Amino acid sequence: MITWLDVCIRSIVFIAILFLITKLTGKKQISQLSFFEYVSGITIGSIAAEVMMGLEKNLLHGIIGIVLFGGITYLVDVISLKSKKFREFAAGKETLFIKDGKIMEDNLKKEHYTIDELNSLLRQNNVFKAADVECAILEPNGQLSVLLKKENQPLTPKTVNMRVSTEKMSQTVIMDGQILDDALAKAEVNREWLKIELEKRGVTVETVFMAQVDSNRELTVDLYDDKTNLPYRKTH
Repeated sequence: MITWLDVCIRSIVFIAILFLITKLTGKKQISQLSFFEYVSGITIGSIAAEVMMGLEKNLLHGIIGIVLFGGITYLVDVISLKSKKFREFAAGKETLFIKDGKIMEDNLKKEHYTIDELNSLLRQNNVFKAADVECAILEPNGQLSVLLKKENQPLTPKTVNMRVSTEKMSQTVIMDGQILDDALAKAEVNREWLKIELEKRGVTVETVFMAQVDSNRELTVDLYDDKTNLPYRKTH
């Protein structure tokens, strides 16, 4: 008979194994799944659930099954990196849905998509008119990539030949009320500068949940107390 202690031990063992297998197969297992990875993930989860609950009494058989499927998934990823044809077979190919504002009806039928589903995908890309689209491609992961026609694209500094300064990643200089000296160095500021800027806002380090410095040396502060409104101050 399977006891509660046995179930606990099995659960702990297989949580650890599933974690290691997921680490092995990479982030794609929890983000953008191919057909094969989707099937493999379901199978691995099913094996683990059965063994954890004692439906499959042989613990070793369950471990072998999970390691086998995890190893196959890893092997498929390795082969996919080296062979384009195999990658297209395992992960699928992109499909053109719209070209020059014209919907490719045959491709929609091929992928079993309706007009309503296509319109929904377009709206998720902030597009409400198919005729405004230069091309729309259904990616192997099910996402729709959309390129608007030139006249419908938003203006950018490059479009109007405007020069702009380089934007660098903002640095989190305070987190959970603690100053991060490495981030201060990357932002090219120091503790004294930070202290002065916090004093301008009438706050102390201990009351700050998070503070960031952008490439223009502008400090933004988020306090633990969400009811407190801080005045905007531009720093130099």
